[in-house]
Amino acid sequence: MRKNTNTAHIEGRIYQHDLELKEVKNQSSANFGKQYIAGKLEIATDNKGMNIIPVNFTYVTKTTAKGGANKTYAELMKIINDGKTWVADGPDAATKVTVDTALALNDFVAQDGSMVSIMMNNGGFVTVVGDVKEDENLRSTFRTDILITGVRRVEANPEKHIDEDYVAIRGAVFDFRNSLLPVEFVVKNPGGMAYFEDMDVSGANPVYTQVWGKINFATKDFSEKIDSAFGEAQVDIRQRKVREWVITGAAKVPYEFGEEGVMTEEEVVKAMQDREVYLADIKKRREEYEASKAATSAPAFGTTASPVPN
Repeated sequence: MRKNTNTAHIEGRIYQHDLELKEVKNQSSANFGKQYIAGKLEIATDNKGMNIIPVNFTYVTKTTAKGGANKTYAELMKIINDGKTWVADGPDAATKVTVDTALALNDFVAQDGSMVSIMMNNGGFVTVVGDVKEDENLRSTFRTDILITGVRRVEANPEKHIDEDYVAIRGAVFDFRNSLLPVEFVVKNPGGMAYFEDMDVSGANPVYTQVWGKINFATKDFSEKIDSAFGEAQVDIRQRKVREWVITGAAKVPYEFGEEGVMTEEEVVKAMQDREVYLADIKKRREEYEASKAATSAPAFGTTASPVPN
């Protein structure tokens, strides 16, 4: 399998963050006692603070794997110690940053036991800057190779707060390890909608290509009318958060899926199997964690719980 493109560029003012310096506590780990930075950095990419995109950092150490200085660690420490945020200090004072990151998935087990996978931006290179691009549309972009397995049209529906028709693109992208990540993008440009709908695409007949576009995490207001038994109806204004990767362009010529050195069906099947093993491990660790909690909270053998006082 060829090395897949999976990049995102985000820039703007720091809206807020919970970055902090931590220390590896697991005594059996080879990194026991090592300090690292983890947390979420939220960036307002527009001047009104309506498109706020989070970037997650899980393990940023002072040095790289090769032993050199880690520039991102230094920049994140600068933000922790001296950074200003939109929430605390106002938009004019907020520190400006650029982040070159990648699309990833946050996989976890929900309370009902089901597996949940949420698209997110994970890690990358951070730089504190003096200014950002004037064009707001260029402050939150992505470019990725994708194996498309499904295309469907979604019609506008005011009751579901769908403002316009769009086309949903289902498929898989790949991280730097070529691990398979199931995703769904949207297309709103009429020409783009027609282009993807004309594809004869399915799970049995996928299309492997490159797409690019804009990351949209906007907050939108919507009104909800509540009828009254008498007098005027009540109109509530509420907010809805949008999380979408909007495709604005695609390669003219898709890759030759099935060719050695590009991507074969066997390689995709193997990547899907690897993902199932990975998800099973997440679920197993969650079950073990819940079992250990239950064992800790249960009364010790040979004892009884204290009666509730009258």
